[in-house]
Amino acid sequence: MTTATWRALGLGPAPEPEPDPDADARALASALRLRILRLCLDEPHTNKEIAHALGRNPGSVLHHVRTLVARGFLAALPERDGPRGSREVPYLATGRSWLTPMTPSQAPVLVEAFVEEVAEAPPETTELVRLGLRLDEAGRNELTERVVALFQEFADREPDPAGEPYAVFYAFYEDAQRRRARDVSEPGEPRGSRASDTPPTA
Repeated sequence: MTTATWRALGLGPAPEPEPDPDADARALASALRLRILRLCLDEPHTNKEIAHALGRNPGSVLHHVRTLVARGFLAALPERDGPRGSREVPYLATGRSWLTPMTPSQAPVLVEAFVEEVAEAPPETTELVRLGLRLDEAGRNELTERVVALFQEFADREPDPAGEPYAVFYAFYEDAQRRRARDVSEPGEPRGSRASDTPPTA
């Protein structure tokens, strides 16, 4: 399975390197590499264009590009004409990162990439939601399955050539601060008798 962009361009099967989960995890353990993949998600870019868009040195970016290419997350497309008669190689994300499970230790990298990207987004285009819930196991599974299915539905759509580029970040995690507050409740105190233990609305 590949990204809708890869399919729409008729590029055939995406690169499939030899299975190596550790190498995949290392390749994705960088906020910069995640941002490179996002940048090349629906439009191919050369190393120089990537470096310019991210405000980085082309030499240092090339190392990251090659790492992503080696693990099949990024693919080099045929050379094309560049400025002043030069030849340049454009790169396009294959969509393989969407199908690669992230390890718990990679969560900070996802957050770092998100913080960097949202900091550059025009405030008027940014919509954020912060919500607190209390769910049993069935409720947690239901929420996860429905959200993942919705994301997959949109990931499978062909990109709209006239559309604007948007990004989505979703996080679902145990609320450690509310767990700590519950753990220090007085022994025998009925659940919900303290304001901090009532089901939150936001």
